[in-house]
Order: sequence, then C-alpha cells, then structure tokens
Amino acid sequence: MRPGIDRAVGRTWIVALVMIIALMVNITYVQGFEAQDLRDDSLNARQFQDRNKIDRGPIVADGERLAWSEALPGGKKYQRRYRQSPVFAPITGYFSPFSQTGLENAENHILDGTDPRLATTNLVDKLIGKHVPGGTVEATVDVKAQRAAYEALQGSGARRAAAVAIDAKTGAILVMASTPSFDANDVSVLEGERAQRAFTRLSAQPLKPLLNKASNELFPPGSTFKTVVASSALTAGGGADARVRAGRSYRPPGAGQAINNDAGDIGGECDLPAIPLIDAYAQSCNTTFAYMGAQQPGNDAVHEQAAKFGFGEPVRIESGMSGAASAFPTTDQPSLSALGSIGQGSTVATPLQMAMVAAGVLNDGKVMRPYLVSKVTASDGQEVGRGTSRQLSRALTSGQAAQMREMMEAVVQKGTGKSLRGTSVLGGKTGTADVEGASYNDRWFIGFGPRPDARYAVAVMTEASGYGIESGPIAARIIDALGD
Repeated sequence: MRPGIDRAVGRTWIVALVMIIALMVNITYVQGFEAQDLRDDSLNARQFQDRNKIDRGPIVADGERLAWSEALPGGKKYQRRYRQSPVFAPITGYFSPFSQTGLENAENHILDGTDPRLATTNLVDKLIGKHVPGGTVEATVDVKAQRAAYEALQGSGARRAAAVAIDAKTGAILVMASTPSFDANDVSVLEGERAQRAFTRLSAQPLKPLLNKASNELFPPGSTFKTVVASSALTAGGGADARVRAGRSYRPPGAGQAINNDAGDIGGECDLPAIPLIDAYAQSCNTTFAYMGAQQPGNDAVHEQAAKFGFGEPVRIESGMSGAASAFPTTDQPSLSALGSIGQGSTVATPLQMAMVAAGVLNDGKVMRPYLVSKVTASDGQEVGRGTSRQLSRALTSGQAAQMREMMEAVVQKGTGKSLRGTSVLGGKTGTADVEGASYNDRWFIGFGPRPDARYAVAVMTEASGYGIESGPIAARIIDALGD
C-alpha cells in the first residue's frame, strides 16, 4: 500500500476510535448521571407504567399515617389510601395513574424505593435485582393544628380560604390548610379512565379545589402588605416613633384619583397631618403607606424590601414542590406604586409568603426557607435524610425587627386587631382587600404567638364579606392548637 494511502487509513482509524470513545463516554454519562432525569421527564410515558404494582412507603406526621399503600387481593397491585384527605391534601398531594403532586411528588423516589439512598440499606435486595422497598416520609406538620385550621376555615363560611403556620426559627411548615379541598382517594385510583373522570369533575368547579390556596394561589394581601412597606421605612433610616405623613386623603403625583382611608377611620388618628409610624401602622392608615410607596422611601425601596422577604421568586418548599411567586410591581408611576403599597392593584401574595413575612419579623429579621419534610427513613427504619433549616435572606437587622414586632404588637393592643387582646396572638396585622365587582373581600390576618414567648408565625386568608380582623380568631385557634 502506498505511503499516502497508509497515512489516510491511519487517520481514519484514529477518527473512528475517537468517535467510539466519545460515544461510550456519552452513553456512560447518560446512563450513570442522567438516567433518573430521563425517567422523570414529563415526555417519558414509561414512568407511568406498572405504578400500581409498587408498594409505596407511607407519608406520616406525629405518628399518624396520612398516606399509605394497601395490597389488593392477589398481592400484585396496590391501592393508595389517604386519611382525612381534604384536611391533609395540601401536604400529601395525590398519586394518580399519570401524575402526582405534593409530597407524593417531592419524595416520589423515597416512596417508590428508587432513591439511591435506600439501596445502601437494602444492599442484598439491590444485588439480586429485587425491588428495594419504599421508604417513609415524615412531614413537619402538626396534625392537631392542621385539623383545627381546616375546621376553622370550613366553619368561616368563606368562598375560598387558606392558612399557613411556620416555626419562625426553623422554617418548618406546621400548618398548610386550604378550602375548598378535595379527596385524593377519588383521583388516586388504579384505572386511568376513572381518575380522568374525577379530574374532569374537579377541574370544572369554579373555585378550583385541586389548587392549594395556601401556597399556589395568589390574592391581593390588603393592608398586611403594609408590614413590608413599614419595614422598608425602617431600613431607610426611619423608626417606629418617627412621625410620618397621614391625613384623610392622598393623591399620588400624576394620579387622577386620590387614595383615602377607610370610612371607619374618619375622625381618628389617620386624619391628622402627621403621626408616629407605629400609630399609622396600628390604625392601618392607607394615606401613610400609599405615600411611602409612591414617594418616600419609594417604589425601589419597597420592591427591594419585598424581595428580601421572598417576593418575586417561587417559594421552594421541597425539590419538586414549590409555591407560587408573590409580586409587588416595579413601576415609575407613583399611582401604581401607591396602590400596590396598600396591598391592592398589582400586588399579590400567597398565604405562605405572608406567613414568611411575619416569621421574618419574629425571627429577628432572618427569613428561613420553608420546608415540609422532617426526615425520611428506609423500610428498616434507618434514617437516610432529614429536613434542614436554612436561612433564605436577611430582611431586617435585629434592632429593626424588634421595632417591627413592637408595631405588630401595637395592632393587637390598640389598633385594628384589638379584639384579639387576651388571646394567644401577641402581635399581628389585619388586611382587607377589595375584590373588584364582588360582594366579598379577601380578609387577611398575619401574626405571631403564643404570648409571651412567641414562636409561631401565622397567615390566614378568608374570602367573604367583612374585614380582615374576622380572620384573626382563626389565627388564634391555630396558635392555641400548636401550643397544646
């Protein structure tokens, strides 16, 4: 063979060898590092095959099983079961023939036995190719308080309602209740057609029972958002006793319409030209906080402060389980910023987000990432994972947080929440958001307790006629249940 041909053949062999090696590396990478992601891809229909042949582990809280699998006659198929599902559905979610939500989704691989952490505790099963049993997921939820919250929301007569309670120091979610709710037993069935009929029926209901209103539905937060605005005033150098603008009416620059205080405030402190910030907050003077959002400290300062509390980004609860992103508008129009700063207009929030605001104030200004998994264990009881407490941000200094707590306590002592004096609620903020064209309001209360050593932060939203203070007793009932 001629030398030129020899060199060409040699180069071809080298190129072919490089391509073979690259292909082997790619196959190894895909199978070794991307296999789970490919199995979980929404376009991969194979992940839904034989789902009912797996004995999934239970979801538990306070020693009670909230979800578990039950062997059907013959022992080859398993039916998922849920205890008091309308109460605990925001926690467990559902496991249907073609989807899963809540902790069923977030901890899917622990529950179905495919999580790599379980293989080390069941090595013999893994080596002989036997399916590794599913593990147990323990939730942070306080079962008694969760039931109390759901019953209180149900009894409020509200169209939609939600409540969240957080351990302010750790971020552990202790209560996450939502109404109207649904029964996961209706959709977590073996037959796909039956499940689809249930989904169709639930999806057709106008109040969306499948949607977790505590973490995934957005509402105008009303005057509870003034907590964020007051915090922005503190970070801008103000103080709880600093005198701030008030008055019966305020027209933002360039606005065609003035913002007024509530009719019930006429003749009260809010009518005065200037009052201490703590009194403006306790009496919930719209004109004060509209001015703050529109002019001083202004939209940028309020937007930055809202972001410190978690606004603007989805709230990650667990991997595969997040809350909707709350929002405060970025705008150069003072009228829009003023309206947003009293919790109306384009400002929207989830009850989870507003509980995080109250928790940040209570926890010396440190906002903790909320989480829902206390620990996960293998079928033999060995712990393979634990929920971790992590700081999300620093919204206030310790001194500023102390002033903000003083203002929230003033709401209960002498302000719009004074009907809660003597209850377990130490401090809080009421909020009433008008819903355009509707006969009902979004009635909010955020706060903390129990007194005197507050540990829990709570947010309650009930949708009905009336004012935010009407959600306050529900918050007190939840704190009472947590304290027992």
